[in-house]
Amino acid sequence: MSKLSPTHWKTQVRIFEKYGCVFVRQRGPHLIYDHPKARRPVVIPKYDEVPVTIIRTNMRTVGMTRGEYFRMLQDP
Repeated sequence: MSKLSPTHWKTQVRIFEKYGCVFVRQRGPHLIYDHPKARRPVVIPKYDEVPVTIIRTNMRTVGMTRGEYFRMLQDP
């Protein structure tokens, strides 16, 4: 299994939208998404490199596994 690494915010948006997250609003440089399985919003900051801690927290929030994450990361 690969190691999680920081990625551009646009990559994170693509992955989480594929997983079923829906854009709700933007607050400053933060994009706020909802997901049917999530108890709280998913926040994706508009950073050139989104830190692994934020990626991992967002994955946990929506119930995404590492395998699902890497599969969607590979899909164009």
